[in-house]
Amino acid sequence: MKKLIKASGLALLLATSAIGAAQAQSITQALTAAYDHAPDLQAALLNAKSSAENIVQAQSRKLPTIGASVSGNQSWSLAAGRFGDESQLQAGISYNHTVFDNFRTEAQIEQARAAAELAEYQIANSEQNVLLSVVQAYMDVLSGRQLVALRQENNNFFQAQAQSAQDRLDVGEGTRIDVAQAQARLAQGDAAYRAALSQLEVSQATFQRLVGVRPQQLDSSHNYARLIPGSIDSALAEAEVGHPAIMISKAAIRAAQAGSDAAEAEFGPTATVTGQAGNRWSQGTANPNGSNVLSASLGFQVTVPIYAGGAIGAGVRKANLEQIKTEVEAMSTYDQVREAVISAWAGIQSADAQIQAANAAVQAGSTVVEGVIQERDLGTRTTLDVLNAQAELTSARETLINASTSKVIATFSLLSAMGRLTAQDLGLPVEIKSAVNYTQTVEDVWQELRTVAE
Repeated sequence: MKKLIKASGLALLLATSAIGAAQAQSITQALTAAYDHAPDLQAALLNAKSSAENIVQAQSRKLPTIGASVSGNQSWSLAAGRFGDESQLQAGISYNHTVFDNFRTEAQIEQARAAAELAEYQIANSEQNVLLSVVQAYMDVLSGRQLVALRQENNNFFQAQAQSAQDRLDVGEGTRIDVAQAQARLAQGDAAYRAALSQLEVSQATFQRLVGVRPQQLDSSHNYARLIPGSIDSALAEAEVGHPAIMISKAAIRAAQAGSDAAEAEFGPTATVTGQAGNRWSQGTANPNGSNVLSASLGFQVTVPIYAGGAIGAGVRKANLEQIKTEVEAMSTYDQVREAVISAWAGIQSADAQIQAANAAVQAGSTVVEGVIQERDLGTRTTLDVLNAQAELTSARETLINASTSKVIATFSLLSAMGRLTAQDLGLPVEIKSAVNYTQTVEDVWQELRTVAE
């Protein structure tokens, strides 16, 4: 029995290491695999690229539209017994250009740029959410395996106690009460073991969904705590400057302001220039030699809105309300980020204290169990005392596992609250997902014309 107690820490370590494949899988490897696998990140990237196309559509309103057309017509007639026919062919080009719209298009372009920037920051925000979920799933599996191993070891202990109580009863040194108490604890321990095993299966399924592969041999060691500043004030300062959620709020305010400017521009004049040039050829019974007519026209139009049934005024009011709404939401976002930083910082401090206390409790509990067993063998303690001491030791070990897990999760939660839980900040060996290059490419609005010319 003494050997069983002394070897408990080693048995737990070996049992935990034996679960999973032989190949080690660090937190960095899991984060890297998840970054390449996560559908949420891919969806955010596609959304950012889609938002970039809105910039092109807005810019197109400042540029002319040019079109070419060709049409033909063949007609026949019968009048006064005479048959006639005529063929017509027309070809031409058209030009339409809004040269002034009270700067509404400029405001819409700014609005589209802000929306594209917002979508780019959403990639980083989704990235943080995905990576934090991976860390939580990683630690759920690791702690789940440790709990399974611990409760299996606990079962072995209770089984040994039940057998010991039965042996003492057989030789007339024990009681049936001792046997019943040991068997009851064994049944409770088996139920706890099965519950831990079921929860582990769920955690492993979540891990596979996020990472794309089944968890292998996990190790919670990492060096990302170096990214955490030395004080909570520094952490708050970093969060307020660079957290993606705050950057999203700033971009949303810009977009709303531009939307308000565009709505107000509806009250102003619009000037449009139009032009057409073409050739018309016709030949028929009435014109056997055919005719060819060249024509061209150039015009302009200036329009000033006077009354639109209240639609313009409603649009301005709505845009102003949307701007106020985004500013209020930005204030809420600042508060939420600040709260997240403080909560994660406190979580780290609390986990450190719990780990220290749990380590002391485990050391003391191991000594107590060993001593109670000796006293039981001498007749000064009962089997129930042994079972209770083991239960307290197991509880302390579970507290240590949970506190160690909480420490890792709180560390990454603080990085996330600061806006630094990104592939770039973590130095993951991946290609960073970004729509910036795509946006720069599609903003070449003359590319469409060059493509047609080629």
